[in-house]
Formats: sequence, C-alpha cells, structure tokens
Amino acid sequence: MWRIDVRGGVQEEVIGEARKIYKASDKSGALQAFREWERRWRDKVPEAVRCLEDDLEELLSFYDEPEEWRKKLRTTNIIERVFREVRRRTRSMGCFQNRESVERIIFAIFNRQNKIWENSREKITQRSLVSTSSPPSSRSFGKKR
Repeated sequence: MWRIDVRGGVQEEVIGEARKIYKASDKSGALQAFREWERRWRDKVPEAVRCLEDDLEELLSFYDEPEEWRKKLRTTNIIERVFREVRRRTRSMGCFQNRESVERIIFAIFNRQNKIWENSREKITQRSLVSTSSPPSSRSFGKKR
C-alpha cells in the first residue's frame, strides 16, 4: 500500500478507503475510486490527496498489464524477494576483494531474476494466447454419442 502520512485519528479510515483504488477490477474503476476518495478527503487530509494525485498515473500503471501479473506488480514482494536473494548470496561469501566483485555478483543475481521474470511473462502470454484462440471443443460433455 502507498505510504500516506495522516494524523488526527482518521488514518485507518483514509487508508482503508484508499485500498478501494488498487483493488478495483480495472483502471477506469480505480480512477473512479480515486475521484470518490479524493472528494471525501481533500479538505481533511490535503497532503495525502496530493501525494496520490501527483503519482496516480505511475501508481495505477500495473492496470496496463495482464490481470495475472497485477498483484505481483502492485506489491513490493518481488522486490523484497530479490533483496533477500542478494543477502543470501553475499553473506555466504563473507568478504569481497573489491567493489567490482560485489557489483558482478549483484548483477548476476539481478540478471537471473530478470530471466526468471521474462520466462514467466512469456508463459503467461502464451497461455493467454492459447485460451483466447482455441476453438470451442466439439466434444459434448455429459452426453454420450
């Protein structure tokens, strides 16, 4: 969730209603949810409204991708996973000879993660293409021929 600094006992309510924005089923629904949230909170927490408003296009960019990817894109889990992998790999090595050796290791980890992401992206795309281009089955379910 986005970080919104809200005081005055309304923080949970403001954030709870802001969740409706990113839980919308599509981008137009998210924009509508934002407009409703904005109308309700602009006078009470203008800084929070301005914070979301300034970055709204970037915050909602995950809606431009296929639905299967959206949760991964809108959360920080994937970023945290990569950082855990960097820590796991570098801790076992102890110390490094120089900065370049650390950079090579980190580059290799990021490069591997990118390849994993690209492969899963290709699989999702292929699955989407197959499901939308497959003709209906000629087999009649529930009836014997």
